[in-house]
Amino acid sequence: MLRWVITFFILAVVAALFGFTGLAGTFADIAKFIAVVFVVLFIAGLVYSALTGRRSSPPM
Repeated sequence: MLRWVITFFILAVVAALFGFTGLAGTFADIAKFIAVVFVVLFIAGLVYSALTGRRSSPPM
């Protein structure tokens, strides 16, 4: 998920360099949204591990 955040951030920077400010803003908003989802899922995983004493296995 962090790869998606980095990808959209790079796309936002490139779009801003070429003058596509609307597109750059959209890419930045998408990157922020995915980053927030990542943080929420990360904290949920930490709470799950703390409450159950087990590690959660990520889906492969």
